Amino acid sequence: MVKRPGPIASAPLRLVERGIPEPGPYELLVRVRVCGVCRTDLHLAEGDLAPRRPHCTPGHEVVGEVVACGPADGHGFRVGDRVGAAWLAGTCGQCRYCRTGRENLCPGSRYTGWDIDGGFAGHIIVDARFAYRLPEGWSDEEAAPLLCAGIIGYRALRRADLPPGGRLGIYGFGASAHLTAQLAIARGADVHVVTRSSTARRLALELGAASAGADAPPQPLDSAILFAPAGDLVPVALAALDRGGTLAIAGIHLSSIPPLEYARHLFQERTVRSVTANTREDGRAYLTEVTKLRPTVRVTTYPMRLADHALEDLGAGRITGVAVLVAQ
Repeated sequence: MVKRPGPIASAPLRLVERGIPEPGPYELLVRVRVCGVCRTDLHLAEGDLAPRRPHCTPGHEVVGEVVACGPADGHGFRVGDRVGAAWLAGTCGQCRYCRTGRENLCPGSRYTGWDIDGGFAGHIIVDARFAYRLPEGWSDEEAAPLLCAGIIGYRALRRADLPPGGRLGIYGFGASAHLTAQLAIARGADVHVVTRSSTARRLALELGAASAGADAPPQPLDSAILFAPAGDLVPVALAALDRGGTLAIAGIHLSSIPPLEYARHLFQERTVRSVTANTREDGRAYLTEVTKLRPTVRVTTYPMRLADHALEDLGAGRITGVAVLVAQ
């Protein structure tokens, strides 16, 4: 759990013993097998995102086994099933956003590892209505990152309005970016990666990127996605867009954005969009498409008890691809 948010070096995560919870109506009790480590977990541990609940357990890329069902409809899940739990944990289902297919904007939305205890644990409670069936043939370690890194990248690609065969810029090349790049390439895009990490640049080229550098892409871009939580890259990415291009900002947290120059960054109908969570339909659509694509998932594993080490390595840029915690 997060004892007190602060710099990861101050050990905000604490290992504690808690009783196994009981599932309520529409809920599943899930024994955690693995849990992916997301930059959002780091933001929560360090306090970049204000806590919604004291002493909450992070983790929202959970693959586990159903060990009990609550006293209501389990939405087809049964004891023994493999199940995935993601960032979006619940919505009101009644507001105008929920009623119009925009449940990711629901004011009453709840999130795994922020509003309710997440997967850096032995067991979690999952609303069966927000759980995912996972593609066959994927190991638990490969499947876990699909539940946030993959799904959020999928939504970011939608928000970026990339035209068929277009040129896509990706800024930052971590967990979500390395999955999104492969999806875009499979759809026929030319992908240009911008990252300071030489290791990440090599991986991008191995995965089929048209270019990978530390500076501006070699061609004007039709679309771009900013994965790095660095606001100073917003004007950089906008300046690289061609006329009519779109920049999608994929992170839940972003440092301050410098002033923009209208003529250089926004004129000629350039567009800036944010990305807020995802809908369940996004998740189902992505898992269906990714089953056919079967992207490379670069995984670094840690035992669950070393979750703080994984977050520290993530923050220091020592992880290429994704980090996954494995239950012992």
